[in-house]
Amino acid sequence: MNEAPTPLPPNTRLRRDPLAAIAVPLAPIVLEGRYRVLVGALWRLGRSRPGQWAVAAGSGALVVALALLAARHFATTSWPLASGNPGVLVAAGLLLLVAQALKAYGWGRLFTPDERPKALALAAGNGGAALIGVALPGRFDDAMRIAVVRRYPGCPAGVRVLCLSLVMLGLIDSVALAPLAFAAALFPGAGMGVRAGLAVVAAAGVASAAVILALPRLAASRRALRFRLGRWLSPRTSSRRAASEAWALVSACWLVRVVVVFLLLGTLGVGYSFPLALLFLCAGAAAAALPIGPAGAATQVGASAAALIASGVDASQALGVAVSVGALGVFSGAAILLAAVAWRTGVSLAASRAAA
Repeated sequence: MNEAPTPLPPNTRLRRDPLAAIAVPLAPIVLEGRYRVLVGALWRLGRSRPGQWAVAAGSGALVVALALLAARHFATTSWPLASGNPGVLVAAGLLLLVAQALKAYGWGRLFTPDERPKALALAAGNGGAALIGVALPGRFDDAMRIAVVRRYPGCPAGVRVLCLSLVMLGLIDSVALAPLAFAAALFPGAGMGVRAGLAVVAAAGVASAAVILALPRLAASRRALRFRLGRWLSPRTSSRRAASEAWALVSACWLVRVVVVFLLLGTLGVGYSFPLALLFLCAGAAAAALPIGPAGAATQVGASAAALIASGVDASQALGVAVSVGALGVFSGAAILLAAVAWRTGVSLAASRAAA
C-alpha cells in the first residue's frame, strides 16, 4: 500500500521551482513521475552554461545540415516556387499574413481582459513558432510562442496563463478543422485510409467541442473550487461566448489557408481543386498534432505531400506544393516577427527621444 504523501512546510524550495509553475496548468497531462524527472533534468541542463552551449551547438549543427541538404536538393532540381505565377504567389503570401492576423486575434479571445497580450505579440509568437518548426521537433513551437509572447514588453500574462491559452487554442483548432475534414472525407478521390484519417480528425473536433462547452461549468463546480488548481482555473476558463468568437476567427484563418493552397495547387501545375486543398490542410494539421516529430514543418510537409500522392497526384508535384506552402508559411511568419521587432524598437526609440 502506498503511503500518504507528507505535507511540506511553508516557504520550501518547491514553491520557487520554475518547473512547478509550468506544470500546474498541465497537471492532467503530466502524471508520470519519470516524465517529471526527465523534464526536470532537461530544465536543469538548459539552465546550466554547458547545457546551453550544447543545445545551441546542436541546434546550429542541425540547421546547417538541413540547409546543406536543401541546397543539395535544389541544386539539381528547380525551386518549386520558380514555376508559379508571380502575381498568384504574391497574393498567396498576403493571404497568409491575413491568416496569421486572424489566428492572433482568435488566440487573444482566450485570455481574460486584464491578462490579454497585444495582438502583435501573439502574431509575433506564431511567427517565431513557424521559424523554430523548421529545425526543432514538434511541440517546441509552443515553447517558442510562450517565450516570444512572454518576453514582449507589456505582456500581462504569465507562463501558466499562456500554457492554458495554448491548450484552449489547440481545442479550438480541432473544432475549426472538423467541418473541413468532414468535407474532405466526401472527396471521391480519397482512399479508405485517407477517409479513416479524416474521420479521426472530425471526431477529434467533435470531442474538443464537447470539452470546450463543458469546461466552464466544470471549472465553476464546487468540487473543482475545493482545489487550488480549480480556483486558479475558474476565472481564467474561456466562456462560451469568448470560445465562439475565437472559433469564428480561427475558422476564418483556416478558410483563408484553404484559398492559399487552392491558388498554389493551380499555379504549380496540379490544378485548382478545393477538395485537394482541404485534404492537404487536414493532413498537415493532423501531423502537427503529434506529440513529437522529427521537425514540426518537415512532419507537416511530409503528411501533406503523402495525402496528395494518395489522391493520385504525381509525387514530384505533391512534394513541390508541400514545400512551397511550408516555405511561404515560414516567410510570412518571419515577416511578422521582424515587423513586430521593428515596431517595438521604433516605439522604444521614440519614447527615449521624447524623454530626452
